[in-house]
Amino acid sequence: MPRTIVITGASDGIGAASARQLRDAGEEVVIVGRDPRKTAAVARSLGVASFVADYSDLSQVRRLAASLLEAYPRIDVLANNAGGVFGERTTTVDGYELTFQVNHLGGFLLTGLLMDRLIESRACVIQTASEAARRFARFDVDDLQGDRRYSAGAAYGNAKLANILFTKELNRRYGHDGVSAVAFHPGVIASGFAAGARGSWHFMYTSPLTKRLLDTVEVGGSRLTWLALGRPGLDWVPGGYYAKNRPARAVRASEDPLAAKMLWDRSAEMVGLTP
Repeated sequence: MPRTIVITGASDGIGAASARQLRDAGEEVVIVGRDPRKTAAVARSLGVASFVADYSDLSQVRRLAASLLEAYPRIDVLANNAGGVFGERTTTVDGYELTFQVNHLGGFLLTGLLMDRLIESRACVIQTASEAARRFARFDVDDLQGDRRYSAGAAYGNAKLANILFTKELNRRYGHDGVSAVAFHPGVIASGFAAGARGSWHFMYTSPLTKRLLDTVEVGGSRLTWLALGRPGLDWVPGGYYAKNRPARAVRASEDPLAAKMLWDRSAEMVGLTP
């Protein structure tokens, strides 16, 4: 029987590639994207359902959760794949730093709003993280918004570290209820996720000279697909972090259980989720 797999950030890049792979594997795929036109085009090409939500506005995440709960009695896999790297420090309509909200808070809120359904479905929650957590993070749980110190690279690295911490704390809190969480690094992928960035980030991901050195979206998507098709506890370890379909060592800060708990509690307060 096909499983219901929801993939956010699936209007292009590795999300769209994984959606295609999972559709071809016989699963019921649901895609979520920020851009209505691009999301609809991908959905039509695959013959799958789609929803639109811009994670820079948390009210849209809440509407997305309500729509998914109404439409799907089961959600077997939730892939929190939406994200991006941006330029100068910007705050959203919700008052939070854009990179942190789009990469972490949006997926955190969606997961929390769907939690009862995820528990009922004994679901897997997959978080698209990045080795940027190791290379660029200057994580400070008391400065999650980058008020005191900000750079685009550090903001992205901090958000990707938040993805890994969220995965570990999600597994700690809900693993006994049957929810399995895992995070992964998709590779350095030739996609449009850095289209809103400036400087070296923009050059790396958009220049024809450098894009030839990057992995394709199909390769990155296959790593999400591997986890979505895999069996937690057999093919991958819940609470783990993976790269190239193998366990990988994340940045040391991701092993701090107190930081994971504090991040969870502060994120819940920001988005208004009851502890």
